[in-house]
Amino acid sequence: MSGLTEFELRLFEWIRQSDFESVAWSTKKAAKSFKCSEDEIYEGVASLTKKVPTRIQIYYKDGKMHIAAE
Repeated sequence: MSGLTEFELRLFEWIRQSDFESVAWSTKKAAKSFKCSEDEIYEGVASLTKKVPTRIQIYYKDGKMHIAAE
């Protein structure tokens, strides 16, 4: 976790505290919450999967993306 940027840390914590396992992930809503572009959210999530792959899981269910973090 020490190699994460401030944005990545905030994004990870937000994902960890949210219930995106039950509720589908929305990049648009995430961008609105973080007051940034959707591209920045996509890049942040992609970076998290590289930097902390054992602490984040992204999967599709019923055509929707879900994210879990611990």
